[in-house]
Amino acid sequence: MKLSQFRFQLPEEQVALYPTHKAFTDEQGNVERIYRRDQCRMMVAHRKSGRIDLYKKDAKGKDTTEPIVFRDIVNYFDEGDTFVFNDTKVFPARLYGTKEKTDSKIEVFLLRELNDELRLWDVLVEPARKIRIGNKLFFEDDGPMVAEVIDNTTSRGRTLRFLYECPHDEFKQELYSLGHTPLPKYIIDRREVDPEDEEMFQTIYAANEGAVTAPATGLHFSRELLKLMEIREINKAYVTLHCGLSAFENIEVEDLSKHKMSSERMLVTAEACKIVNATKLSGHRLCAVGASVARATETAVGTDGLLKEYEGWTNKFMFPPYEFGLCTSMVVNFYHPESPMMMSTASFGGYDLVWECYQRALKEGFQFGCFGDALLLLDD
Repeated sequence: MKLSQFRFQLPEEQVALYPTHKAFTDEQGNVERIYRRDQCRMMVAHRKSGRIDLYKKDAKGKDTTEPIVFRDIVNYFDEGDTFVFNDTKVFPARLYGTKEKTDSKIEVFLLRELNDELRLWDVLVEPARKIRIGNKLFFEDDGPMVAEVIDNTTSRGRTLRFLYECPHDEFKQELYSLGHTPLPKYIIDRREVDPEDEEMFQTIYAANEGAVTAPATGLHFSRELLKLMEIREINKAYVTLHCGLSAFENIEVEDLSKHKMSSERMLVTAEACKIVNATKLSGHRLCAVGASVARATETAVGTDGLLKEYEGWTNKFMFPPYEFGLCTSMVVNFYHPESPMMMSTASFGGYDLVWECYQRALKEGFQFGCFGDALLLLDD
């Protein structure tokens, strides 16, 4: 499969900068947004028949003029089916500071803590050309948070040692208080971070801290929607994959088989295996919520088609043709051109069908990106 097969023109106005909302302007001209996680549009594609649905059906099975929205997802599943969620939790990974002596403004993007005792962190810095080994970085005018660059890891990557003497919990609390919600660059290049982003760029079921970007499809699930699933006895299982920036890395090879994904930490517990495997063995459907769940479950599925306990790292990269070993349905966002998430979607739904879905989405004004609209892929 070639990179160019996933290339298309995405109009700027179809990149979602905010979650689904209704906007109101007050008398002073200020814009207030009322967010509704589960009200984005949702396209439904059927793998076997090739049918694509954008609108709700009437009693006779005919299309209405009312678009399908995300909350309608429960109508496509039955009692005993299971949704598999990624319960990673985003931390405030983007920091702004200055370089010693020069006062040059720098951005430090925290990736992961390497050693809690030594306060070592793997980070990205911008502009990278100004940041060298031995430099000290300051994050408050008069505050105690200072970091020293002790290694270069990649062109933008550095290892920092934070010079902050206190208990570890206190250090992390202080560090995170300086951080900002790590919205993708394509958003912050076009708007400022809002106070609401801290809540809206986090799934409501987030539990295990470690992500520097949100598992986007999970953002659409509201408490009301999860309660509705519970009432209908649709099961929930949770795996953890700490989403890094691998999904935003540019793919620089035309032959996708030569691309190497960055590794991300993941965990599949015995409890998750119990729920998922019972669902599969009983003949019910399993729905992967997002590309990160697909990546995690396909890393941990055994040759017998059952989910296995797993704790470690994955650099799994899926693109067509690929045969999924576990989940029988998948719900994802519409993603940017040439993105690994789009390729993962096509590996499940099939290239031709997913490409047609994307062309329909472009024509119908669907929104793309982490706050964008959704695509449900069913195995019928």
